[in-house]
Amino acid sequence: MWSSFWRSRDRFSLDELRYLTDQLQKVQIVNNVNKNFVIETLRSISELITYGDQHDSNYFDFFMERQVMGEFVRILKVSRIVSISLQLLQTTSIMIQNLKSERAIHYMFSNEHINFLITYTFDFRNEELLSYYISFLRAISGKLDKNTISLLVKTQNEEVVSFPLYVEAIRFASHEESMIRTAVRALTLNVYHVGDESVNRFVAKAPHADYFSNLLTFFQKQCLYLNGMVSETLKNLDSDTTTAILNVVDEIEDNLYYISDVISAGIPEVGRLITVNILQLLIFPLLLPSLQLDAVDDIQIGAITSLYLLCCILRIVKIKDLANTIAASLFCPPEAFVPDSETKLNGHAPDHGYEIQQTENKNVIEVDGCSKKILPSLSSSSLVHPEDIISKGVSRLTLRDALLSYITAGDDLQVLSSLSILATLLQTKDETMLDALGILPQRKQHKKLLQQALVGEDLREDQLFSSGRSFIRDGFSCELDGYLQNLKEQYGVACSSLEVGTSPSVHRFQVLDALVSLFCRSNISPETLWDGGWLLRQLLPYSESGFNNQHLELLRDSYKNSTYALLEEARGTWPDLLVTVLRDEWKRCKRAMEAPSPRKELKCMLLPLDKPSFDDVLPNKSSFVAGERMCKVVKVFVLLHQLQIFFLGRALPEQPPTCPPSDIPENSRARNAALDVSGPKLGSELRLVDAVPCRIAFERGKERHFCVLAISVGASGWILLAEELPLKKHYGIIRVVAPLASSDPTIDQKYSRWLHLRIRPSTLPFLDPAKLITHGKAKTKAPVDGRWTLSFMDDESCKSALSMILEEIDLQSNEVKKRLKPLLNHEGAIDVPDASPHPPDDASSSNATPSNSL
Repeated sequence: MWSSFWRSRDRFSLDELRYLTDQLQKVQIVNNVNKNFVIETLRSISELITYGDQHDSNYFDFFMERQVMGEFVRILKVSRIVSISLQLLQTTSIMIQNLKSERAIHYMFSNEHINFLITYTFDFRNEELLSYYISFLRAISGKLDKNTISLLVKTQNEEVVSFPLYVEAIRFASHEESMIRTAVRALTLNVYHVGDESVNRFVAKAPHADYFSNLLTFFQKQCLYLNGMVSETLKNLDSDTTTAILNVVDEIEDNLYYISDVISAGIPEVGRLITVNILQLLIFPLLLPSLQLDAVDDIQIGAITSLYLLCCILRIVKIKDLANTIAASLFCPPEAFVPDSETKLNGHAPDHGYEIQQTENKNVIEVDGCSKKILPSLSSSSLVHPEDIISKGVSRLTLRDALLSYITAGDDLQVLSSLSILATLLQTKDETMLDALGILPQRKQHKKLLQQALVGEDLREDQLFSSGRSFIRDGFSCELDGYLQNLKEQYGVACSSLEVGTSPSVHRFQVLDALVSLFCRSNISPETLWDGGWLLRQLLPYSESGFNNQHLELLRDSYKNSTYALLEEARGTWPDLLVTVLRDEWKRCKRAMEAPSPRKELKCMLLPLDKPSFDDVLPNKSSFVAGERMCKVVKVFVLLHQLQIFFLGRALPEQPPTCPPSDIPENSRARNAALDVSGPKLGSELRLVDAVPCRIAFERGKERHFCVLAISVGASGWILLAEELPLKKHYGIIRVVAPLASSDPTIDQKYSRWLHLRIRPSTLPFLDPAKLITHGKAKTKAPVDGRWTLSFMDDESCKSALSMILEEIDLQSNEVKKRLKPLLNHEGAIDVPDASPHPPDDASSSNATPSNSL
């Protein structure tokens, strides 16, 4: 008897399920005494039902026969303990998620028990309970299809009148907790993708259609929050604010991808609702007006943030009507989107307790460098002048003109943002709208004209093969006029009729003028210029035929200026790395130019481009500053050179045409010292031919005797300090090796036996991919350039050492120029001079001296 009493039941058996159900039915009230028992019973029943669904159908037959789901609901009604609600939601979620048979799912959904749990008034002040509830709703949505969804809705006259799962879920669509928002969005997508027509009509009509406007209102708040962070970051850049911006950007892009997924469900009315809400809540009142200085409804957003958001919307939310409406809106002046009651001449909205601040496009900056010289020579009929953008606080030109003005006269971020919006519009591939904007690629223009000729439209042959000036304003006006009419009728936005009536060829040359002006600017980062090069390559993919003579002349002048700057670097601080950097940047630029889409992520538009690589302020004469400058010069040269090749109608080679390294001359110091092309190595032996004895102290009070020798091998060069071997005359051991370039040898003005040298590092850390500084990561400290002071026996020895170093610097510089000569001597290029002037010998004025002078 006792053995029978202690014998345990099989845990996974029908008897165990029967026993647990009996015990649960005996519970009349749940309190602190029996709550643990009830929780364990609920958990065990869910395990047994899940097990039985996969192994024995009798388990679920018993579950249905005994109405166990009804017992769950009864337990919830007789309990006010939170832990019971938590376990019941978890138990039901686990069962729904793990049930595989359609029969079981249909039974779970076919009675009102599930809807009762969905609509039950839980105390959501408990965050854990809310989390379990949302997981429960999401588990239900995961089992929805055209058969099961009908079990959860109520219909009347074949129209859905109640859908608790959807209605209760979207209540939490804007919850502050991102995990809850994500779960709700996953649930709604599961509903939309079922494809039930009656459910689609239910979600798209009032009051449930308010979900989409609320979604865009929440998104609008995120955009304003992002704008505030961007404005603050532009004033004070640090890793914390940059990381915060990137986090907000990720969330904004996630929201847009969700909107895109909703549209992909293929519910026409929902797509229309989203399009209208994006335009009415975001683009018209907030984004487009920000391209001028006025504010709208006490809301202000910077032009940079606005252009970034426009790019994101166009790239992610791929609705043709939305993209074309935005494109058509560019023909409207900014004030067309500002209600008349809100527009004032002084740039302020009516006083509602909030003062409108100036945006980052407060004053378009003046074009510097060669741009001052060349802008007047561009076509005055097509160039957009920045002074025309704002007149007494009221915009006279269109938004499209404002974008081109940013390219010709804006700062780095404004240029990048404007290029990005044009590149994004280019990728929408609607040829009619692209033609109207003036950014339709020339090959597509020829294709369009050829098609018109083939179908018998009135078209002269010379138009087909023209460079673009004589393109007529044909069918493009019909579609554009339709969108402009819709803007006026549906949204009350009027465009500039004069701008719309302009021929596409005029708009095209406005874009080309802006890009030509951009390539002649010296205050724009090379990376942004590369983006301009990509856009130009898209517009003119074959040759220079789309340019006029003014364009070509200005581009050649700009290229010549970049060539002179490159040749200066051949005698600059880093000539030994110049060819290597050139070859690397050539490949990178070629990939960027030939890429099918712009190379940068959109989030780069929000972060300063030309930020310092190091967290300490370096003097202008620092080798690291010179290294960054050299890299910029190379990038600009490479871009303009590749454009020159492109204008000649040639394919870009994989590598720039440079000469191979020269052999070491027989009478060179390197040959006399018995060095090979691998260069000197510490501790190795060499002949001390031409070496000059000297003294130097690397530590205070510890003077050492060396022989100094300057040597160049090809594009490399070194200053060597060697200890003479006492038992081997005219031979020594290399103890110290320093770069020859940028040594700036200078004889001390007071002590004529002292020779001052500047010693730069052997390489640049930012050229190492593993050491690249990225947004949001801490910056590193840059090493300071060293200073040597060599003391010689007499004045003649000091002068001899100076002459030796200068001679080897000349040899190194000339070798670099020789290697560059094939690259520079192509058709239309300048002649490479044999020599360039020496830089000023002012290194001795620097205060950075890590070693002691004698």
